[in-house]
Amino acid sequence: MSAEGTAYGFSCELKDRDFDSAITRVTEALKGEGFGVLSDIDVQATMKTKLGIDGLPYRILGACNPPLAHQALQAEPDIGLLLPCNVVVREDADGQQIVSFMDPMVIMQMTGNAEVAKVAQEVHERLQRVKASLVASTAQAQG
Repeated sequence: MSAEGTAYGFSCELKDRDFDSAITRVTEALKGEGFGVLSDIDVQATMKTKLGIDGLPYRILGACNPPLAHQALQAEPDIGLLLPCNVVVREDADGQQIVSFMDPMVIMQMTGNAEVAKVAQEVHERLQRVKASLVASTAQAQG
């Protein structure tokens, strides 16, 4: 995946941050837009424990904005199958910290529900602001 993302998500690099700092910065940036982290899956540790594979740091954060999740659930009760919004924080082979965000606009298009689409647009805008704040704070750290 490039620093820009994929068809189902968007990404950024945190050039001057170690992995633990990246997790902290991402969690704080998410909080700034009303998201909490409901789940935190340490893929690196799981692969080591279950398969004996040593990998690079990789965590999947399940981010949720409760008021927006409630709106989506009211509009379509089974939308919980597509929640929460996953945010991946990973280290690449060059030691760069990459943050990738699931794009709710892509995922929520599967429903065809106009109210869900409205919520997805709001979540998308908030996650884009999280990305922008991370990029801005990385640029300041380098300057």
